[in-house]
Amino acid sequence: METYLNFMLIRFGLIAGGLVALALVVFAIALALKRRGKLNEVRRYADPAVRAGLRAAARRLEGGKNGASRSWQQDGRR
Repeated sequence: METYLNFMLIRFGLIAGGLVALALVVFAIALALKRRGKLNEVRRYADPAVRAGLRAAARRLEGGKNGASRSWQQDGRR
């Protein structure tokens, strides 16, 4: 049991460390783009992709929670 808990703690540490490293990399890229004056240009290009991703995630969450009732409403049957 102790070995299992050690593995779980190591796994949590690796995941948390990876997320922190990813956040630092994203922050460094954003800072470099801001200093070069290209952050607004990147935002314009990334905005449609981010919006599409958020719409897809919302559809997926909505469909997973109320999938059967939603298809019932679309068919129009009672």
